[in-house]
Amino acid sequence: MRASKGDHLVQHGRVVGQHDQVSEVVEVMGQEGSPPYRVRFEDGHEAIMSPGPDCQVRHQDIRYQDRREP
Repeated sequence: MRASKGDHLVQHGRVVGQHDQVSEVVEVMGQEGSPPYRVRFEDGHEAIMSPGPDCQVRHQDIRYQDRREP
């Protein structure tokens, strides 16, 4: 898994009815984009995460392309 500052980390819910948790990568603490990451959640709190298999990285450039498409 590789991420850059500004990317979003999506942790998918594990049980029915549990929502995904989205956080923004504010610092990459590993080498060459590797975990751990300092992330900021939507409610403002920060944590250090080493994402597992239930996480997905949404890269900043992909989010920009999604907004441009009609």
